[in-house]
Amino acid sequence: MEDDVLTTLKLLIIGESGVGKSSLLLRFTEDTFDPEQSATIGVDFKVKTLAIDGNKAKLAIWDTAGQERFRTLTPSYYRGAQGVILVYDVTKRETFTKLENWLNELETYTTRNDIVKMLVGNKIDRDDHEVDRNEGLKFARKHSMLFIEASAKTKDGVQCAFEELVEKILQTPGLWESENQGQRVRLGDQEPGGGRACGGYCSIP
Repeated sequence: MEDDVLTTLKLLIIGESGVGKSSLLLRFTEDTFDPEQSATIGVDFKVKTLAIDGNKAKLAIWDTAGQERFRTLTPSYYRGAQGVILVYDVTKRETFTKLENWLNELETYTTRNDIVKMLVGNKIDRDDHEVDRNEGLKFARKHSMLFIEASAKTKDGVQCAFEELVEKILQTPGLWESENQGQRVRLGDQEPGGGRACGGYCSIP
């Protein structure tokens, strides 16, 4: 039953090694969590169909290795992406400070100016926070990104992160309509940042 799928979207998950990119992806696509999750080698790839306001979108989600030695994969990885999730670990400030590097890389290699960006502060189930929520919010606003804090371990914020990202992409027809000539998306009348129960969601006007 592929005929009722409105569009296929390419999403990326980027960030430093160990911030929980693969764990977020596994929690979203398979609703599982492995505390012994090993480091991603190269690129992992998963597909999931998501319904947003009655419109189905097929998501091709690319999970990348954070290590420098895999950076040669970068240009092809970014090509054609409509949305990106930047992940940092709220318990490791270094992963937050390096977000600027990831944004620079994104701007260098992405083929779309209007790519939708979502910043996710992961591992909020932990007590040893080094990055305050307001810092994440401020960084997201500065770079015109959506923002949410999440925990792949407890599920908090994970579904919302992907849903809000996809919703924003569908509200930006130029991102996907060229690949789906003639199709029109009709989104429900919602207040910006409203809708589903995503308390940590921050809409950037």
